[in-house]
Amino acid sequence: MPQKFPSNLALVLRVLLGAWFVYSGGEKLFVSGLTEFTRSVGNYRILAAPWDAVLAYTLPWFELLAGLCLMLGVLRKGAVLVIAGLVAVFVFGVGYAWSQGLNIACGCRGGASAMNYWGKMAEFAGYAAVLVFLWTMERAEKAR
Repeated sequence: MPQKFPSNLALVLRVLLGAWFVYSGGEKLFVSGLTEFTRSVGNYRILAAPWDAVLAYTLPWFELLAGLCLMLGVLRKGAVLVIAGLVAVFVFGVGYAWSQGLNIACGCRGGASAMNYWGKMAEFAGYAAVLVFLWTMERAEKAR
């Protein structure tokens, strides 16, 4: 039974993290909309037009597809790597906005309230912990 616990935990975390990224990408695509998300990306003042729109129109699809793959157990290592890359991009963007003292909404899930930078970084740390665990489990499974 002790060996089964990490595998079961990995399954639960894959489904939950995958569902969260499906929700987050779907929110941008189908609820708040890409026009609003483009505006949010532009608020970070990292990319000039039209590159802010290129990012805004592609990033939610990566979230959605990687989340689906993670949930369904398809291409799991690739999904973990894509989500880790997305989290790294988010950390960079939020860190940059924080360093510039920008009082902006995250753009993460369509909300308009100003971002709590400490809370957002804690969220990213949680993602990182889950992703490291999932990656470790994938490597351990491959070694068997």
